[in-house]
Amino acid sequence: MAAPSGGVSCEEFAEFQELLKVMRTIDDRIVHELNTTVPTASFAGKIDASQTCKQLYESLMAAHASRDRVIKNCIAQTSAVVKNLREEREKNLDDLTLLKQLRKEQTKLKWMQSELNVEEVVNDRSWKVFNERCRIHFKPPKNE
Repeated sequence: MAAPSGGVSCEEFAEFQELLKVMRTIDDRIVHELNTTVPTASFAGKIDASQTCKQLYESLMAAHASRDRVIKNCIAQTSAVVKNLREEREKNLDDLTLLKQLRKEQTKLKWMQSELNVEEVVNDRSWKVFNERCRIHFKPPKNE
C-alpha cells in the first residue's frame, strides 16, 4: 500500500505510527496472501504462480520504498525542528517552555528513528516468507 495522498503529517507521533501501521498491511498479511495465491504442488497447474509472485514482489518493493521515504522524511523534518529549537534555546537559556518543546521533539525524533529498526524487522520477515514460497516461481532482478 502506498502512502496516502495529501502528504504525511509528522507533527503527531501517534498519527505517524498509525500511518505506518496502515502502510504495513501488506507485510502483515503476506502469509495469508501467499497461501491464497501461490499454489501448492497439487494445484500448480491451475494458477500462474510466477505472475502472482512477480506482482507480490512488486507490491512489496513499492510498499517498503514508500514507508522508507515516509519515515526518513519525518526524521528529516523533525531533525530540522530540533535543530531550530536548539538554536533558539542557545539564545534564551531561561525559557523553560522552549526547553520542554525541545525535549518533546527530541523524544519524538528518537521514536521515529526507532521505526527504522522496526521497518527492518518487518521487511526481513516479509522477504523471508516471500522467498520460502516464491523462490521456485519467481527470481527477483539481481540489481535490487
